[in-house]
Amino acid sequence: MIKQLSLKLKPAEALDDAIIKDYIAQLLGKQSATIIGFHKLKQSIDARSKRQVWINVTLNAFIDEPFAQRNINTVLLQEVANANKKVIIIGAGPAGLFAALKLIELGIKPIILERGKDVRARRRDLAALNKEGIVNPESNYCFGEGGAGTYSDGKLYTRSNKRGNINRILNLFVQFGAEEKILYEAHPHIGTNKLPQIITAMREAIIGFGGQFLFEQKVTNFIVKNNVIKGVTTQAGFSFYANAVILATGHSARDIFELLYAKNILIEAKPFALGVRIEHPQQIIDSIQYHCVSRGNGLPPSSYSLVHQVNGRGVFSFCMCPGGIIAPAATNPNELVVNGWSPSKRNNPYANSGMVVSVELADAVKTLLNNDRPPMTDDRQLLTVNPLTLMYFQQAIEAQAYTIGGGKFVAPAQRMVDFCNNTVSACLPDNSYLPGLNSVSMADVLPPFINTTLQEGFKVFGKKMKGYYTNEAVVVATESRTSSPVRIPRDAISLQHPQIANLYPCGEGAGYAGGIVSAAMDGERVAAMIAEVVGVNT
Repeated sequence: MIKQLSLKLKPAEALDDAIIKDYIAQLLGKQSATIIGFHKLKQSIDARSKRQVWINVTLNAFIDEPFAQRNINTVLLQEVANANKKVIIIGAGPAGLFAALKLIELGIKPIILERGKDVRARRRDLAALNKEGIVNPESNYCFGEGGAGTYSDGKLYTRSNKRGNINRILNLFVQFGAEEKILYEAHPHIGTNKLPQIITAMREAIIGFGGQFLFEQKVTNFIVKNNVIKGVTTQAGFSFYANAVILATGHSARDIFELLYAKNILIEAKPFALGVRIEHPQQIIDSIQYHCVSRGNGLPPSSYSLVHQVNGRGVFSFCMCPGGIIAPAATNPNELVVNGWSPSKRNNPYANSGMVVSVELADAVKTLLNNDRPPMTDDRQLLTVNPLTLMYFQQAIEAQAYTIGGGKFVAPAQRMVDFCNNTVSACLPDNSYLPGLNSVSMADVLPPFINTTLQEGFKVFGKKMKGYYTNEAVVVATESRTSSPVRIPRDAISLQHPQIANLYPCGEGAGYAGGIVSAAMDGERVAAMIAEVVGVNT
């Protein structure tokens, strides 16, 4: 017999299979020996009680029943090397990779063009950025195999359950090497140290079944005839032709946005969010969330999610990384961006999170035209409000942060309470940011509306989480790549660009996803639509 049960366990108990079997037996009035095994279906932490943190587990128990391994819904791929139908995919992030796998499943050959390097070669460029302050514009935390998520954590939690089959995406990750626990954890996470191997396995499968996967092929032009895209050309001088083109370049491909604009292909300014990274000692967050001095055995480093409205403007936490590290995520020299990530064990002594404020087009225009605006590289950008204005605003703030930080990706920083009191910190706490921090007034970095909204938000969050508002926390600028500042429109039904036939904007860079799972689902959705339109003929 297989029976579904729900258990409420102490953290250490949830780690011990023998104890779990004993609880199952007690609940069913059976002997422990009759419980052959179990599969966890859901697992979450309940820390609402100040006396005891509980682990809620839903599972399938095998009672006097031969134990069967968990059924992983494996996707069957087919040989496409000689397929007549081909699709160019620009970008090898989650949207591009999962689009490619879906196309292969449907019998269509994908041709992936990635501007950056493979995951292994990418590591060397990240080391140069962290240790020497040298950024490779084509290979960094944002560009390269796997996209921005590969070296910034691998969080797989999403609320976008209406966009596609989340379980299918998680099963595909397991198929390519992820641990099965991502199938049942409430907030699944792979970890920056493990995700590259999974991405590599996906690439090897794409190539093994006949797809093409080309690195260091930066797309520089679109081949368009009579408003129909036929192919693309790359900086290396190659031209590629296909039945359709998927544009899955991610939220930081400014050159692609500029190319679209220069060719009069319709794009739109898209509101996004901008702010800082806030880092606490992990022990402080644990003590707040778990109501204890030390979290003890069985509990992972704790996280949080915060949101508030300040004068009608949203301020919220973003990409929270327990046991994590703050990293430089710039894509250009002389521009400073920070992001956060955690290894699979989340065993670093700090907890960091983006803390960002919503930005509308009117905010950017007002800031850029103000006398105390951040410096612009080209004031002609200000002459006309256009679809790239929010991108220029983002770029200007990043340039300001780099200048005030002092260069080499040293980041402007301030202790949290000092930040809220407009006081330059006499010294800064130990932290995880390798290039180093420079104590400054964040008011010199951030636009006034961002600065004051964050100040009010931190004070409110300190009331929601007693101990959060502290000078042991450090505020680091700038967290500016929360999402794309440009949207590439597409038809709601056909998913094609409304102006250019056979062009399929996709994923986070086009404005249709936010994170690994939602981007992967969007990639699959676009690939399935292309198969309907172009047909399959292998």
